[in-house]
Amino acid sequence: MSAALLLVALGCAAAWDRALLRAKSSPRAIEIPARGKALCRFADGGLAELAPLGGSAVTRYWVALRMQAPTRRSLFVTAGMLTPESLRLLRLWALWGRLPAVAPGQLSVDPR
Repeated sequence: MSAALLLVALGCAAAWDRALLRAKSSPRAIEIPARGKALCRFADGGLAELAPLGGSAVTRYWVALRMQAPTRRSLFVTAGMLTPESLRLLRLWALWGRLPAVAPGQLSVDPR
């Protein structure tokens, strides 16, 4: 009887978790312009600014970000949520506050 109750509770918890991901306030995308702050786009089209939490909040497998929104405090992104290149860029932004780019002097060189 207790195993059946635990199974029902686990099913309810899984359904609740999936329902939260389909809510209008669920995060859908992280946008990082070449220069500037990162933004989190929600399912309803709203935006919230993201801020890095620091060195211990960035590892090879996950990144924790502070969300500047009234209803949320943080955003936790794990390796399975993004492609490896996207997670690498997010980690770089969280550590350094910018994305990698080519030096301006290198763009003006004409190889001809």
